[in-house]
Amino acid sequence: MGLMLSSPGESQAAAAQAVVQTRSCYVAKIEAPSVDVYTAASQGANKRGQARRGQSFEVLGRPRQGWVKILMEGKEGYIRTVGTASIVEKTMETVDEAVKVRREVVEYALQFVGGRYVYGGTDPNKGVDCSGFTRYVLSKTVSINLPHSSGGQSSYGKEVSEEEMQPGDLLFYSGGGRINHVAMYIGDGKVVHASTEKTGIKTSPYDYREPVKIISLLS
Repeated sequence: MGLMLSSPGESQAAAAQAVVQTRSCYVAKIEAPSVDVYTAASQGANKRGQARRGQSFEVLGRPRQGWVKILMEGKEGYIRTVGTASIVEKTMETVDEAVKVRREVVEYALQFVGGRYVYGGTDPNKGVDCSGFTRYVLSKTVSINLPHSSGGQSSYGKEVSEEEMQPGDLLFYSGGGRINHVAMYIGDGKVVHASTEKTGIKTSPYDYREPVKIISLLS
């Protein structure tokens, strides 16, 4: 179920692995002093520019008849490889921005674990209730403004299932026939929430009570 977090300390290492993703690709390394880059695999095609010795470009397809398609400054182009370039495999790292945002939201929320629960409170640094906590975290991290009530917050975002929920999503619980509590999913089957005056802000299994609705505001 997405990013896996089990404790504030372990969350950082696990989240970093999810944010930075690696993939293998092939690159064309230019060995000639200069190589013309064409818009098609033909020397009669228009020229897109020139590649120079030492430059490397991602390969977009298998070499064919001495030509290879490359990515140059965000655009596709073709170069002749015979005597001009070598094709080598390379590992590239990319950043999953969506996962990065969810990680930052969760890490921000977890710093308040141990804080006070105060009914009607809006600031976890001073004391906060359940909806005040989720409202504060999402406002400070991703500038999402929510009402200060769990029922009101449940009408925002996109509803998702337990199988689809990801860190940063909100889980809602009911009592007396209406939604009366909200928590934030942090991964590994757990939520962080402003629980009660006795326990304050803490983490719990997400199903310590049966959630009646789950919404994603970070999709």
